[in-house]
Amino acid sequence: MKPRTKPAGPQTHAPEPLGVPTRRAAIKLLDAVLRRGESLEAALPAATRMVHGPDRGLAHAIAAETLRRLPDLDAAIDGATERPLPDDAKARTALRIALVQALVLGTPPHAAISTVLPLVDGGPRKLVHGVFGTLMRANILLPEIPALPPLVEARWEAAWGEAMVEAAAEAIAAPPPLDITLADPDATEEWRGRLGGESLAPGHLRLVDHDPVPEMAGYTDGAWWVQDLAATIPARMLGKGDGVALDLCAAPGGKTMQLAAAGWQTVAIDSSQGRIKRLRENLFRTRLKAEVVRADVLLWSPEEPADAILIDAPCSATGIFRRHPDVLHRVRPSMVAELAELQTRILNRAADWVKPGGVMVFATCSLEQEEGERQLERFLVARRDFAVEPVDTASLPAGVTARAEGYVRTLPTMLAEKGRLDGFFAVKLRRA
Repeated sequence: MKPRTKPAGPQTHAPEPLGVPTRRAAIKLLDAVLRRGESLEAALPAATRMVHGPDRGLAHAIAAETLRRLPDLDAAIDGATERPLPDDAKARTALRIALVQALVLGTPPHAAISTVLPLVDGGPRKLVHGVFGTLMRANILLPEIPALPPLVEARWEAAWGEAMVEAAAEAIAAPPPLDITLADPDATEEWRGRLGGESLAPGHLRLVDHDPVPEMAGYTDGAWWVQDLAATIPARMLGKGDGVALDLCAAPGGKTMQLAAAGWQTVAIDSSQGRIKRLRENLFRTRLKAEVVRADVLLWSPEEPADAILIDAPCSATGIFRRHPDVLHRVRPSMVAELAELQTRILNRAADWVKPGGVMVFATCSLEQEEGERQLERFLVARRDFAVEPVDTASLPAGVTARAEGYVRTLPTMLAEKGRLDGFFAVKLRRA
């Protein structure tokens, strides 16, 4: 009779050294952006599944700063290796995140490299350790003004000129200020006295030094919400109203809250369950009222035409590169073309929902003319019943003016001495 053997129990692995799971998560984030073209925010939940709390934030910070400085990091690495490493090589990725920690985030060099080496197998480990040591001994510094990816630089220079490219590089070098929108524009001076900062438009404050947002006065009470100044322009163009306004692609709700605060009977439509949840939470916190509809605007239709429609259309989001540096590396011309086609479909469909004499604002947070100026040109040819409505300059932030054609285009060159602006396109159209 054979002796009975104990069934094998679950295999256990020795825990990884402290800090290594966070760096592993950062590498997963970079892979998601650079290999699969995902946005950093979309990739965050899966990539950071095994880390929590502050470690999750650190993984995001490492990945974001790596993307912000990628061309300069690669130039440093290539200058210290005999042969260029493949873009997707483990050694290059490991060196990128070790260097960005030591040179940008202030991590002690020994900690930056020791938490990365366990993620590199075999021979590359020696290579990574050697190249990192060489660069540290050379006391290298990254340029004060980061280099933009060559393809982005060429595209933007062709569209906007060399000065804009230089401004974009300067913009990404510094953390953007915090812009907040007040629910009651008449209380602007009161809140400036309480929170400090500078007001560049009624109902706006721009802060450089501030406490964590949830701890700031007025946040819990719903007196204001965080919203980039450029992002407030589309709703500002509609102004005050008492009719029905549709906010298409509405979540997370900054523009919905602007419309509701301005008196519009607001209907907010968005297809994302997660983003709708955030929109409802924002409305609850600010005590502003809007009807919220979860639907695809290409399939949904209102029961009757609206007095006003605001379309903050899905786009490449290259205009918000300061806060989302992943767009500099994952957005390609083919993606811009696909999104422009989607915008055209939404725009033409929504145009039929505007009452005769009503208005529609079309906006994108993009620096690509295909998603702004060219989109407008195509629409005006297709829909002769619409015309550009001149912008009331009093509705625009200080330092922002409409173009001669009637639309508003914000660029990183604007308000340079006051913290700059994100890139936006917005136009107000009136139906005959």
